[in-house]
Amino acid sequence: MSGDTHVSVLLAEAVAALAVNPDGIYVDATFGRGGHSRAILDALGSSPGAKGRLIALDRDPAAIAAGASISNPRFTLVHAAFSEFDTVLDRLGVEQVDGVLLDIGVSSPQLNTPERGMSFRFDAPLDMRMDTTQGETAAEFLARASQSEIERVIKDYGEERFAHAIAKALVAARGEQCISRTGQLAALVAKAVRTREPGQHPATRSFQALRIHVNRELEELSLTLPRAANRLAPGGRLAVICFHSLEDRIAKRFMRDAANPPQPPKGLPVRAVDLPQPVLRLVGKAKFPSAEEIAANPRCRSAVLRVAEKIGPDVGGGA
Repeated sequence: MSGDTHVSVLLAEAVAALAVNPDGIYVDATFGRGGHSRAILDALGSSPGAKGRLIALDRDPAAIAAGASISNPRFTLVHAAFSEFDTVLDRLGVEQVDGVLLDIGVSSPQLNTPERGMSFRFDAPLDMRMDTTQGETAAEFLARASQSEIERVIKDYGEERFAHAIAKALVAARGEQCISRTGQLAALVAKAVRTREPGQHPATRSFQALRIHVNRELEELSLTLPRAANRLAPGGRLAVICFHSLEDRIAKRFMRDAANPPQPPKGLPVRAVDLPQPVLRLVGKAKFPSAEEIAANPRCRSAVLRVAEKIGPDVGGGA
């Protein structure tokens, strides 16, 4: 797989989940290399009278450059993080949309391009930013953060049980030399990790944690989900693809809580009309990649797709 190749995960399932209407407005909030966007555009069709359009966002300048090859008049690509969802739609004069797709996490081109610094498979500058035009790199974070902050990041975002030992080793090492390369970081982590998980590099969890922190990935997702739900028209669909438990936990809880708002204690005299009403209804069960898809693209094995639909005057509230 070349550095610029990316296979869109759960492609058919995600596009089907959006139930694309040729006259609808859709948002692919994580363009990547455009696999999902191209499929949505195909579903919109090319009928001259149709009013449908697709708006795509990505904060990676390389993704924006890749999207220049799409010359469909129904398509708009914007360089922005998906947490800027509202700002982008406001700027484009769009009040409501009929579907939103979020494919969370790192893409294959980002992992496979050494200078992005997201993988320990290459010795490269320790960057890890998805948007290389702004923000703090992983090297800059490790240079200024306290031991306790580094430990918290590695423990919370990497679920790494040796977080304390790793943070202590990194702070000791930077006292002698700046930690500026992926190979250097991987070696330091490997030395600090006492027990290796079978089939996994000892630095896997630490690299994941630093990448999530540098890009504020979980905060971005938590901010975007309610904004996306708020912008959906009645009957509009929200489809979210996650690749690890931290992301999926946020998506699952958000959809569950939006579909089942808290109710007052039993016996409390409250009119039905005054009770919190659900915003979304869950659509089907979570979907996972097939054995065939996993065989063709092993990186997708942990993916999960969750779908919800906006409840409105013309939309039934049943599951």
